[in-house]
Amino acid sequence: MGFRVLVAGGTGQVGSALVRTLLATPSCLEVIMVNRRSSPLVGDARLRQVVMDTSDANFANEVAQLARACTVPGEPLYAASCIGIGKGSQQWSDEDIRKLELGVVGAFARGCLAAGIGAFGLLSAAGSSKQSRIRYARIMGEKEDVVRGLGFRRLAIFRPGIIAGNAYTPAFLALLGRLVPGSFGTIDQDDIGRAMVEELLHGQDGVAILENAAIRRRSHALQS
Repeated sequence: MGFRVLVAGGTGQVGSALVRTLLATPSCLEVIMVNRRSSPLVGDARLRQVVMDTSDANFANEVAQLARACTVPGEPLYAASCIGIGKGSQQWSDEDIRKLELGVVGAFARGCLAAGIGAFGLLSAAGSSKQSRIRYARIMGEKEDVVRGLGFRRLAIFRPGIIAGNAYTPAFLALLGRLVPGSFGTIDQDDIGRAMVEELLHGQDGVAILENAAIRRRSHALQS
């Protein structure tokens, strides 16, 4: 069965990996990227972008309208948010991080749900918890709670550790991270992209938390 996916943050590092995986999946009929500004696209007729003002108070409604326009009976429509600041958060204030990670992501998710999208993928980070003493991990935990509270039929939350293949991750750090076991070690961004697709297509109802080990398993499942 063919499917379509609405993607926010598709021009970022992990978002680009997700888009590449989707375009490499024959049953993917269309990838609709919601972008804040126009971006060059690869030469694939299944890929299109819709530029929106993500800071606009009507952003959630615009997302809902777009999602409804993309809905085709018998062809599932999924959604994923790969929006994230990552290393750049060090230069951002708490207010600005929350505007993006909670405000924009939350509005995108609300719009998707309002249009009837049942399966949603969310990029977060290892150690995310609103009780964390680490600022970024704490805000990521708040973001997870915002999206979890909306009530998607199926929500997959991805908590990668050090992301290899990412332009913002120094090569030495990614290498050292491969010596770190568990959820805070290194994970390849292409594995995240593949795991997102696998989870959207074959995940179970409810909320799934995927850290490094689970991400790799989902990635390998898509490839097999």
